Amino acid sequence: MKTLIQAVRHFSDPQVCIDTVAAMRWPDGKPVCPKCGGLSHYYLATQSRWKCKACSKQFSVKVGTIFEDSPISLDKWLVAMWMIGNCKNGVSSYEVAKAVGITQKSAWFMLHRIRVAMQDDGDSPLSGIVEMDETFVGGKVKNMHKAKRVKALAAPHSFKGKAIVVGMLERNGRVRAEVVAERTRAVLHDIAHANIAPGSTLMTDELYGYRGVSFRHEVINHAEAYVRGHIHTQGIENFWSLLKRGLTGTYISVEPFHLFRYIDEQAFRYNNRKDKNDAQRLTQVLSQVAGKRLTYAEVTGKVGQTAA
Repeated sequence: MKTLIQAVRHFSDPQVCIDTVAAMRWPDGKPVCPKCGGLSHYYLATQSRWKCKACSKQFSVKVGTIFEDSPISLDKWLVAMWMIGNCKNGVSSYEVAKAVGITQKSAWFMLHRIRVAMQDDGDSPLSGIVEMDETFVGGKVKNMHKAKRVKALAAPHSFKGKAIVVGMLERNGRVRAEVVAERTRAVLHDIAHANIAPGSTLMTDELYGYRGVSFRHEVINHAEAYVRGHIHTQGIENFWSLLKRGLTGTYISVEPFHLFRYIDEQAFRYNNRKDKNDAQRLTQVLSQVAGKRLTYAEVTGKVGQTAA
């Protein structure tokens, strides 16, 4: 498959969808019972699910993945994955809803669940030359609703009303970024030491908070120049421009509560931009769907709330 239309045609067969997801979940071809872990089972073709011979539990390919409990068919899920994994500036829930034939609310929830699968597991540290920088995400205070504007003006420092995002880019390699509450020295040091391998070289601007890190540390003073030989943070700055283009051009208004998921989405596309084609990026997302779950209560921030 090379194009979206080819993907739509390929996944029009429900059994092809099931076989594709199953191959990603169980590469050895042996489905595992989610109840007892049994490997002995038989397939119920009329119900598109397996039945465990040990405990008689019936389970589908969706169980234990981001698809679990979703009434939306896999063909629509896979097309949505193709779209979000390959659209450089992201894709809106309205566009996905129109493309696959579901409601905008369902598409919005679907995209958030796919973003969970796009998350970097963080197991492998960044190494070599690593650029590190921060950026601020959010609208201008003067354009905010009155209620939000009052809160923003009450916030400290010059980034009133904006979320702080810290990012690290492995030169010619991967990027990682996360939302932080403040950009203090302690916070920046903790992030750097948690994500960057010992022996690496850190490139930053002149922000005082980076001083004292346990890496070889090169600093570029942006008041004097943006590039001095190999010393610069232009790579991570490029990622910031891609992130903000998607946030302001495609998603328009992103709540701070959800911002980290949109960062994960952009980081996934950035990290898989060179060595994978469109079909391979879909395969990469599919390989990460197992063991991850996001409920509607979690995505809307209603976890733990009791009914009135």
